[in-house]
Amino acid sequence: MPRRNAWHLLLPAYGWAAVVSVGGAVAVGLLRPVSAEYVLHLGAVTLVQVLLSINLFLLLGRKHEQVYNVLTTAQAALLALALAVAFAAAHWLEVRVYYYANYLAYGLPWLLSLGLLLRLPDAWGSRRARRRVVARELARHSRSAHFSNLLTFANYRFGYYAVAYLASARALGVLSVGVALAEAIWLIPRSTALIQYVALVNAANQREQTHAALRGSRLTLLATAGAVLVLAAVPTAWLAAFFGPEFGAAHGVILALAPGIMAYGAAMQASSYFSGTARYGVNNRAALLGLAVTVPACLVLVPRLGMTGAALGMSASYAATAAYLLVHFRRAIGAAWPDLLPGTADLRWLALRLRSTAE
Repeated sequence: MPRRNAWHLLLPAYGWAAVVSVGGAVAVGLLRPVSAEYVLHLGAVTLVQVLLSINLFLLLGRKHEQVYNVLTTAQAALLALALAVAFAAAHWLEVRVYYYANYLAYGLPWLLSLGLLLRLPDAWGSRRARRRVVARELARHSRSAHFSNLLTFANYRFGYYAVAYLASARALGVLSVGVALAEAIWLIPRSTALIQYVALVNAANQREQTHAALRGSRLTLLATAGAVLVLAAVPTAWLAAFFGPEFGAAHGVILALAPGIMAYGAAMQASSYFSGTARYGVNNRAALLGLAVTVPACLVLVPRLGMTGAALGMSASYAATAAYLLVHFRRAIGAAWPDLLPGTADLRWLALRLRSTAE
């Protein structure tokens, strides 16, 4: 059963989203030489994206996984369709097209998700004291979650700034392509971790729920490993043909990132477990450890190896973060290492399932 009224969570979340979106856009306008139109669109696009995210996660928290998947897919499809129509069909080649496409792609699913929230049995009206209690609780948990997100962002993207200042803009462009391709693999473990997170926060016995999901996590790790191997095997010539001749160098970035991508993919369930049990401190310390690795690594390696050095630093950071999370996760749930890592039994189980499906 849900623990909190959805409307008690929605209204303060919307208020904070407005503050952050407007404040961030104003800060960009003050710190960078951009037009007022850019600042307005930046704030509006950010706000509609965040509002949709809030609605989707509230629905997901009520175990509406199918609705979450449909609206998420619809958002991506609407964005691609709107840009394709504007650029290819209408030949409308302006930056503002991107803003309008985002308004459509995020705004329509937001309205649909709002309609679905209105159909929840949660009552609009309630005592003001109760709303204040929930708002304070939300603020308390949000502080740790926001701090964790900031640390994670710095952990993921410090290498970009190191390359921008210590290498070149060209190297930064190639690095961003390699990182985007490599991190796309995380869609696999993130999807599993998200499903398990929802099951965890709704479970009466969280430890039993976590143990029950371990086989799925191990199989997800196998799928992640397979995806890493496939991406690493993509020839340099293919990258150059698809993205442009200068982007063939992204293959070296992918190879450097592969170990870290694999390691952190294995730890995503651990991260979602600590979030689901409100133990944000573990995630924060893991992110701090990763940042303590990536900062000196990038400062040392980027001047010598350029974008590949940044990728190596990021990979080491991911691995350090993953190691910390997995060690504490194993202790928290009382599991052995074989419970977390795939083995021959998982391969046999998967082979049997595939064989029975084929028959």
